Amino acid sequence: MHELIQQAVTVLRGMWQWRWLGLAVAWIVGIVAAGVVFVLPNQYEASARIWVDTQSVLKPLMSGLAVQPNVDQQIGMLSRTLINRPNMEKLVRMADLDLSIKSKEEQEALIDRLMKTLEIKGLGRDNLFTLAFRDPEPEKAKRVVQSLTSIFVESSLGNKRRDTDTARQFIEDQIKIYEGKLTEAENRLKEFKLKNLSSGTGDGKDAFGRIGELELAMNQARLALREAEQSRDAIRQQLASESPNLPLPQDAKGEATVPEIDARLDALKKNLDLLLQRYTDKHPDVAGTRRVIAELEAQKRDELAARKAAEKSAPAAPVAPAATNPVYQKLKMSLAEAEATVASLRTRVAEHEARYARFKASINMMPEIEAEYAQLNRDYDINKKNYETLVSRRESAAISGQMDQSAAIAEFRLIDPPRVSPQPVAPNRLLLVALALAGALAAGLAASFAASQIRPSVPDAFTLRELTGLTVLGTISYFVSEPLRRKERRSKIAFIGGLASLVIAFGIVIAFVFITGSRAVIA
Repeated sequence: MHELIQQAVTVLRGMWQWRWLGLAVAWIVGIVAAGVVFVLPNQYEASARIWVDTQSVLKPLMSGLAVQPNVDQQIGMLSRTLINRPNMEKLVRMADLDLSIKSKEEQEALIDRLMKTLEIKGLGRDNLFTLAFRDPEPEKAKRVVQSLTSIFVESSLGNKRRDTDTARQFIEDQIKIYEGKLTEAENRLKEFKLKNLSSGTGDGKDAFGRIGELELAMNQARLALREAEQSRDAIRQQLASESPNLPLPQDAKGEATVPEIDARLDALKKNLDLLLQRYTDKHPDVAGTRRVIAELEAQKRDELAARKAAEKSAPAAPVAPAATNPVYQKLKMSLAEAEATVASLRTRVAEHEARYARFKASINMMPEIEAEYAQLNRDYDINKKNYETLVSRRESAAISGQMDQSAAIAEFRLIDPPRVSPQPVAPNRLLLVALALAGALAAGLAASFAASQIRPSVPDAFTLRELTGLTVLGTISYFVSEPLRRKERRSKIAFIGGLASLVIAFGIVIAFVFITGSRAVIA
């Protein structure tokens, strides 16, 4: 510890020997720094505040129908990525900053300065943003903030529309792709069904269920055939016991009659009695009625004779030429229908038996067919589900786009329009003058220390021993005379006066800056 103190004392003694150099450097640095502080141009700040209202009434109303993006996250991302080179190039044109640009290098330098100096600050979680810019020209700073405000609002709307259009176009392209896939899957499924039509695959039943269904249908057809055959046999028995012809009708005297002719004869005879009561036998009506009666009686005799002749000539004929039994005819018709039904059912039974036999013969191939059908169905179902989902998303995107056009989800409200501070906001000359004083003093100390290190001196035996590494046998004292002591005293007073003058000068400057305004320019 003692050695460290000795080293520190040695360094301070060396710096004290070069105190006038340090004081000169401090004055020079102080004057230059103060001049630089007062030469710095004033900076005027233009600012604007924007509030983004994301609480739209349409959001709860359109929930589930339209896509609801995270607007807060989008606005936050926009505020962090708004200051980019394309936007700065646009801002340069909008704020007329390119009028004084003469080269590409100047434009690049201006864009870089804008990207470094423009500020977008978010104030908490209320989507309140402050846009600020500083420049020596107040009107120029105001134009820049106005242009940045316009770009901020337009970028959000334009990005939203571009995102919606891009999403819609992507969905349309995907729908076309899945339409092609769905058509291919449907064609493969159709070809498979046509190829394996006899196997019955495609109704959701496996091989065992299908063969059980075929066996059940075959048994039902056989049962229906047996029922039809029994019904036909019963009709045959009834037909065999029924006479095909009705017996000839007879009157009360036991004579054969023809009912149709007899009825007409009775009517004509009654009419003849009425006519004879009014007219004579020679009356034309009486004569005509008798002639008709005679013709009907002759016709009756001929009919009876024909029936008797027919019975004698063909006693075993199944059907008589006249007066056929209606019950026999109905049974005959029922028998014909029953025969047709039996024939149809036999055909049906034969077809079911053939299907059952073919299916049973090909049952070994059914697991492979069913696996292929399941694979085709799975591909088709996946493509169909994706297609329907994409169509639904397309409708949601369309509704979202229409909703964005009709009413903005996020509304930008200009709380404070762009304005410029009446007083310059930078530089802070009071602080800079204080830092200049501190820098001048530090520069003086550094200069003294550097000089003491470049041209060191040996003030005592300890320093000599440290420098040479040799043992010091003794020292000789130096006697300072009174004139030399007075000279040293005057030198110290002069140095302290110079240092105090530097501090007082900076104090006066600081007081002047404080009185006139810490950010005022010395005219």
